[in-house]
Amino acid sequence: MDIFLGVCVAACFGSGDFFGGLGSKRLATLAVLALAQACALAGALVYAFAFAGDPTTRDLAFGATAGGLNLVGLGLLYHGLATGRMGIVAPITAVVAAIIPVTYGTANGERPSTLALCGVGCAIVAGGLIAAERGETVGADIKREALLSVIAGACFGASFILYAETTDDSGFWPVLSARGVALPLALLAVLATRTSMRSGRRELRLALAAGFLDVSATALLLLAVREGLASLVAPLAALGPAFTVALAWLVLKEPIARLQVVGLVLAFVGLSLIAAG
Repeated sequence: MDIFLGVCVAACFGSGDFFGGLGSKRLATLAVLALAQACALAGALVYAFAFAGDPTTRDLAFGATAGGLNLVGLGLLYHGLATGRMGIVAPITAVVAAIIPVTYGTANGERPSTLALCGVGCAIVAGGLIAAERGETVGADIKREALLSVIAGACFGASFILYAETTDDSGFWPVLSARGVALPLALLAVLATRTSMRSGRRELRLALAAGFLDVSATALLLLAVREGLASLVAPLAALGPAFTVALAWLVLKEPIARLQVVGLVLAFVGLSLIAAG
């Protein structure tokens, strides 16, 4: 079950990143982020009240901190996706976001099988290959995109650990506390920068879709880490860029380099090894 949930997390995160980045091409990143977080908060309310939960103050605090980190990560990621190549920004972010929880899990006594660890390695390497772009030069723009991606990935990885530390009895309330912090922060950023919230129907739909997919991915992530090992779930969630790159290819006609194709194949090999292990 945890393997299936991990793939669902990747699908939701990857698709949400695509819609958020696409919306940021025509609307200010902060505006997209605020609209997405408003939708995410509404979804978190539904998840929290629809399923039983008895959270402690610690659970809510961890969720709130994770929400703040997630907001920073999303802001950097959406900006990077809007101003750079989706095939570079999203995979690098996901690889960094995966390495941190894997390190955390193994340091805290998680001992996946050798076969599963091979799958973890394949998944992380796959993210790096998917990030490869034929014909790119390492200029200031590429370095800037890489820096944004690393910081965003670190935020996501840290939030993953905080969610993993919440208790099973807390239900989806940590998700709600996360969104309860993220939305006000996003609105404050909009006010501080005097960012216009005016948007067309297309941009509004993209932002709302990103928010719904993001909160759904977080809820599924909580279920996944409670069902299995963080060191295995994180690399599966890191396969999200496969969905981002696929959508960028299908919708935006962005070319996929040979190394990216190899990375996509290796990602499925890693998934198979993790499932078998």
